[in-house]
Amino acid sequence: MLPMKRCLILLAFAPTLSMAQTNLDKSVASIKDSVVTWRRAIHQHPELSNREFKTSAFVAAHLKKLGLEVHTGVGKTGVVAILKGGKPGPVVALRADMDALPVYERANLPFKSLDSAEYLGQKVPVMHACGHDSHIAILLGTADVLTAMKKDVPGTVKFIFQPAEEGAPAPEEGGAPLMIKEGVMDNPKVDAIFGLHINSQTPIGMVKYKPGAEMASSDWFTIKVKGKQTHGSQPWNGIDPIVVASQIIQGFQTIVSRQAELTKGPVVITVGKINSGVRSNIIPEELTMEGTVRTFDNKMLEQVHEKMKLTATKIAEASGATADVVIENKTKVTYNDPELVKLMVPSIEAAAGKENVNETEWTTGAEDFSFYGDKAPAFFFFLGGMPAGADPAKVAAHHTPDFYIDDSKLDVGVKVFCQLVFDYAKKKPEYKMKNSTPGAM
Repeated sequence: MLPMKRCLILLAFAPTLSMAQTNLDKSVASIKDSVVTWRRAIHQHPELSNREFKTSAFVAAHLKKLGLEVHTGVGKTGVVAILKGGKPGPVVALRADMDALPVYERANLPFKSLDSAEYLGQKVPVMHACGHDSHIAILLGTADVLTAMKKDVPGTVKFIFQPAEEGAPAPEEGGAPLMIKEGVMDNPKVDAIFGLHINSQTPIGMVKYKPGAEMASSDWFTIKVKGKQTHGSQPWNGIDPIVVASQIIQGFQTIVSRQAELTKGPVVITVGKINSGVRSNIIPEELTMEGTVRTFDNKMLEQVHEKMKLTATKIAEASGATADVVIENKTKVTYNDPELVKLMVPSIEAAAGKENVNETEWTTGAEDFSFYGDKAPAFFFFLGGMPAGADPAKVAAHHTPDFYIDDSKLDVGVKVFCQLVFDYAKKKPEYKMKNSTPGAM
């Protein structure tokens, strides 16, 4: 039996919590249509990495209208807004990425993108083929709701609208590393950071997450093979870099299947681009190929790099050619702090419904959100955007012309973000007592 004093405190506290939760539910519901409208407007006018000029201007104007402290031009085109809540608490950061991709949109939508831009010296179509438009809209909606409830917000909230998640065009800097370099995680120092990604193959409204390593590191490699040019009818008079390259590609797959300890985590080595030759009857002198490596373990990553260099150079040497291998790290493993995940999953369940929240497997996709985890405990999760009843095996994947999401439940993302902000302070020991009085959410 509970002591009478404690019972009275709980009775006084419970209605206040219920009222605060009701206010949050109402605020999120009131912003739902606006979130969809913003998402579609942004979708219709996408911009490539480090070129998000109109997008960032739209974001900054809205945040300023809310009366937030707004900083523009962070990490080239990034926007950061700060909300100081009415209660004591930590500094929580929420992040959305803003860039689109050089992809043609095939879906016949009223808000279909018809825009184009210059990419690597060519005019290309541009599309939000990864759902970053929905991330922007969700975070804008979150800013609206939390600003309206400012007096109840514990601590400080940083809204980070990041450019160039897909990678800045060479030789430019960009993305999360540049924003971090320019101080986005400091002044004030962030205690925890949360991010989400829409997923076209996850049922609408569902949230998926994984503690620890969740998404792969992403390394990009370039290999230049140099042989000896000759007539296509007399290959014995030359050294064919195309044949050498094909042997290197096959050799890379034996690294995955025979040399990597796959019980520790998957490895992917993909050659995505090959450039060589000018005519069908000339064996060229040089070939350049480019690709990506995905791993989930830093030690394994180093081993794979060493084996790739050894494989490429020795195969080339066996044919009398040479191979120059350059590997560049683009993103780290996206790692969800296990303690933070354990602490905050109940809050996600409260917002999205326990039946809609599931732990998932790791994914070989990559995210530069990973860099924020070097500065503060981080938690990154996925929000479903697949239409109800659709087959995950048949819907279009991200980065494709037919990519599509159902945006009717983006408000789930808004509610989850808000719930995380309110609950983090209550659950962290150093802030729990400060916010344990009746009236705290």
